[in-house]
Formats: sequence, structure tokens, C-alpha cells
Amino acid sequence: MRIGGMLFGLVAAVAVAGLAQSASAQTAMAILKDAGGKQVGTVDLTETPQGVLLKLSLKGFPAGERAFHIHAVGKCEPPFTSAGGHFNPGGRKHGMKATGGAHAGDMPNLFVPANGEVTVEVANPAITLVEGKPNSVFDTDGSAIVIHAGPDDYKTDPTGNAGDRVACGIILKK
Repeated sequence: MRIGGMLFGLVAAVAVAGLAQSASAQTAMAILKDAGGKQVGTVDLTETPQGVLLKLSLKGFPAGERAFHIHAVGKCEPPFTSAGGHFNPGGRKHGMKATGGAHAGDMPNLFVPANGEVTVEVANPAITLVEGKPNSVFDTDGSAIVIHAGPDDYKTDPTGNAGDRVACGIILKK
């Protein structure tokens, strides 16, 4: 009976290790840099049953209301137009106020306080970190997170009238 208990313990340990490996395969990160190449923040992404949870942290960033989106291409060459348009595998109009839903990459505005530091968590149910799915940020050309100079108006197609792209980070698997 003792051997059976040890065997069960080994099987349980392997199963738990498999779950941990599976969970780690569904996390990602992006290091946000400004146009001068200075790191201004990070984003940790975690797959959940309800979509992807993004934890964004900024430090030394200009104060104000800022749009941030997931963009369709995993490139961040200043002025960050290399990141393409918003991630939009469903072919929808831009903005949370759009009839029929928003781009998968549309997210709520950030409010950066005067000290330039902010940490927020945002759930995005329209994307996934699971490769091979149509709404995966890990498609053939990757994806990036971009912060804009101004706020998103949640309605102007295709960009939300958010202004220049001031920070960018390529989404990479952890």
C-alpha cells in the first residue's frame, strides 16, 4: 500500500507540474519604451477563463489621460506606426461606443497622475494568449501594446482620435 501511495504522490506531482507549465505557457509581457528607447513601463498579461488580464505599470510617464490599445503587429520602431492598426481580427469598428462592438484591441483610457506612476489591471475578454485561435495576440506577425498622447474618444474609427503613439511594447511569451 505504501508503494501505491508513493505512486499516487508522484502522479499528483507530475499533474501539478503539468498544470504549472500549462499556466506559464499562457502568460506574456511587454516592456513599454518611449520613442527615445527609455523604458517607461511594463505590462504583464495572463490568460483567464474570461479573457486576458493585463497589469500595466508606468513610471516617469507624462501625466494625463491616455489611450492604450493592442496593435496588430509586433513591431515597435519609433514613431511606432510599425505596430500597425488596432488588433481587430473580427473586422469591427473602433470604440466602445461603436454599434456591433469594438476592436479586440480597444481598451479603456489610462489616467496617469502628476507623479507619472500608475498601476492598473484591465480585463480584455476579446483577446487570448492561446496560439492558433483567431483572436490570439500570437498570430503570424505578433502584437504590440501602444500608449497614445491623448485619450481615446471611444467612437472615431479607426483610431479613437487618440493622437501620436508615445510608447510601445511588443507582446512576448514569458
